[in-house]
Amino acid sequence: MHLTLSAAAHRLSAASEPQEGIAGWAAGLVETFGGPGAGAAIALENVFPPLPSEVILPLTGFAASQGVLSIASALFWTTLGSVVGAVALYGVGAVFGRERMHAWWAKLPLVKASDLVRTEAWFARHGTKAVLLGRMVPVFRSLISVPAGVERMPLPVFVALTAAGSLVWNTVLVMVGYLLGDQWDVVGSYVGVVSKVVLALAVVALAGYVTMRVRSRRRGKP
Repeated sequence: MHLTLSAAAHRLSAASEPQEGIAGWAAGLVETFGGPGAGAAIALENVFPPLPSEVILPLTGFAASQGVLSIASALFWTTLGSVVGAVALYGVGAVFGRERMHAWWAKLPLVKASDLVRTEAWFARHGTKAVLLGRMVPVFRSLISVPAGVERMPLPVFVALTAAGSLVWNTVLVMVGYLLGDQWDVVGSYVGVVSKVVLALAVVALAGYVTMRVRSRRRGKP
């Protein structure tokens, strides 16, 4: 016998009741608003990266397994939410602009204008791949929208790449949550490890860059 919508919603509440903070908040949104609630949660996750998609998306998949919403609705609304949040950050980058970026960059220690110029040249060559693949990398999936806005990537291209990359990421996590059922929360543990590895690599790369700059200045090299 299939669960009724109200019974499914009740089970979702019961399953998420022990959860606190973000999990409980996301469960409330999905239970109350269904697909649009999941989309709103993901839109906010894109704007505020500390909100973890590895919790919101599997939870949405679990909700779909309980009949609170359909898989199609879950994927449509979460992908739409991803695009809305990404466009908001794209707007921040576009408003900030290249001139302000160069002015701000010039005030930073241990960097040169040529570094930013090279970065811009790299983004001009590989920006489409960075936006598409970046949507599937924890942490950077949100941050990649800002340089796309600064460099004024054509908005239709940005939206299409964001939607495609986000659909892949969302589908994987939603379906895993759907298949795991009551154990949807284990997804966050594994993806959380990946997020920490990505952050660690970024910190190591930054530390290496700063070290090379300091040594270069001490030796008087350009």
